[in-house]
Amino acid sequence: MKKRRNIKHFITGLLLGVVIVGAIWGGIFWERTKNKVDNGVIISKKEIIDEESVVTRVVEQVTPSVVTVSISKTQVINFDPFWGLDFFNEFFGQPRRDQAQTKKIEQDIGTGFIISSDGLIVTNKHVVADTEAKYRVIIGKDEIVDVKNIYRDPLTDLAILKIDKTGLKPLKMGDSDSLKVGQTVIAIGTALGEFRSTVTKGVISGLGRGITAGSVFEGMEKLDNVIQTDAAINPGNSGGPLLNSSGEVIGVNVAVSAQGENIGFALPINIIKESIENFRATGEFDRPYLGVAYQMISKQAALLNEVPQGAYVQEVIKDSPADKAGIKQGDIITEIDGKKLDSEKSSDVVNIINKKKIGDEITLKVYRDKEEKTFRVKLEKKQS
Repeated sequence: MKKRRNIKHFITGLLLGVVIVGAIWGGIFWERTKNKVDNGVIISKKEIIDEESVVTRVVEQVTPSVVTVSISKTQVINFDPFWGLDFFNEFFGQPRRDQAQTKKIEQDIGTGFIISSDGLIVTNKHVVADTEAKYRVIIGKDEIVDVKNIYRDPLTDLAILKIDKTGLKPLKMGDSDSLKVGQTVIAIGTALGEFRSTVTKGVISGLGRGITAGSVFEGMEKLDNVIQTDAAINPGNSGGPLLNSSGEVIGVNVAVSAQGENIGFALPINIIKESIENFRATGEFDRPYLGVAYQMISKQAALLNEVPQGAYVQEVIKDSPADKAGIKQGDIITEIDGKKLDSEKSSDVVNIINKKKIGDEITLKVYRDKEEKTFRVKLEKKQS
């Protein structure tokens, strides 16, 4: 009996030892795995899994608030300038046509996103540039709603569409001033005007870029301080949201480079927020303006040319606030209300003026003929 008990104790001890050794080796193996993780063998897989879950969560969360913008218009086709002349038709044996041929066009052309539950939608101004056309939005898979009113911003490539619908889910807006290069971003839109709810992912490739957006048909517009991303942005994505990993809108997709691949641009959401706040307060986009066309001088350019950093005035609009105050072509605006202008810190003329109100008086420090001068300017409403 005692012998059996000893054997039993021996087996129990042996099993316990195996468990302990296994735990030790398991810990060692786990540590080795962890070391491999630290060396980039397994952690990359974990990061991919985490990243995928972040993207899918954001997409599921925001897609119901992203809409497709569609255009409806009648276009004249095969127009013959001689159709009304009998001698031309008789000479060539053609029947007389009493009217030009027309064709109705209905096509998805862009993207937008909901910003209020009662039917306000943001898109690009160039998406709805045709003032003669009718527009509608497609919500979800197939709900079509006519656009009742369009408000176009005269200063940025922004438009707000109003539809008669309530109970919508607006997107949450983030903070574009806190963005960092390399940060993950997600774009959603109707790619090529055909593929709705297309999702692309990338990173922020650059900040504070200056581009010219639009087309020869819609007009070209100079846009400053835009976000550069390698997330694929195609024609049709314009007006759609650029989102961070929390599902917040940090930009409005606006353009893609025709010269290179994986180069897209978006308007910073903070500029858009200012426009939206102004619109909600006044019902329109009336904002103050200074009345100058300018080019920002970088730190390097300033050193090379032995001039201060600031905004080089290329043109002064006649009878504008700047013109009335005495600002001249060739001046360099270095400060506005004590804030130094610096393109690398998103501190340029547009950003500062957009935060002012119509009627505000501002102080400009200007570099002219190697001297610093001070001007007082009263901001006015921008005339159309």
